[in-house]
Amino acid sequence: MPVEPAPSPWGLSEVVRDLKRLDPEDDLVAIGADLEPGTLLQAYRSGLFPMPADDELDGFYWFFPVARGVLPLEEFTVSRSLRRACRDFEIRVDTAFVDVMKACGDPSREHGWIDDDILDAYTELHRLGWAHSVEAWQDGRLVGGLYGVAVDGLFAGESMFHHVRDASKVALVALVQMLSDEHVARRVLDVQWSTPHLASLGVVERGRSEYQRALVLAQGVPLPQAFTRGPGVWKP
Repeated sequence: MPVEPAPSPWGLSEVVRDLKRLDPEDDLVAIGADLEPGTLLQAYRSGLFPMPADDELDGFYWFFPVARGVLPLEEFTVSRSLRRACRDFEIRVDTAFVDVMKACGDPSREHGWIDDDILDAYTELHRLGWAHSVEAWQDGRLVGGLYGVAVDGLFAGESMFHHVRDASKVALVALVQMLSDEHVARRVLDVQWSTPHLASLGVVERGRSEYQRALVLAQGVPLPQAFTRGPGVWKP
């Protein structure tokens, strides 16, 4: 089970206590703080997530998107072609977390944002049992996957990658299956922002108030079994 870290001295939860005070046209809601485990968990529990600041003197940017990308689990559908592609991969959980993060943070990728600070912070969060990777393997090789943070009924997806066609999509299909248990109605699969690619997979946008209500509903929901069994191969 996850280990609760020392509480954060930063009041990130206060930033979103009154949504009416936030700029309705700006996703950026705070600057500064740190990436200690307690700070990250306080942020995710409040609906925020970090990215490195443009100016390293600022520390970190904290976002609460006006239009949040969310994948409704109960409405997720898999095309016939993607279902066939799932047969070509082996899914593993938490066996190569750092490798997944490094692949997601490949500097040759456009709009790369995963730097050493982010890598170190989420690796520590993984060590404590809060961050997880869902990996697509083929012929003994890691060819795709995703990682994110699991807190109660929230899975906050951070990034995904693929070296083989459909590998990241297959990892996402597996993640949805992992989350689709008896608590599925209270679970939240957050992808931060929607993109045309994610929208094609069923991602929709939710306003701040609606997302915040979903977080409240997700409180106290147990982690899916896939994240409590320890590293290994996953089968539906």
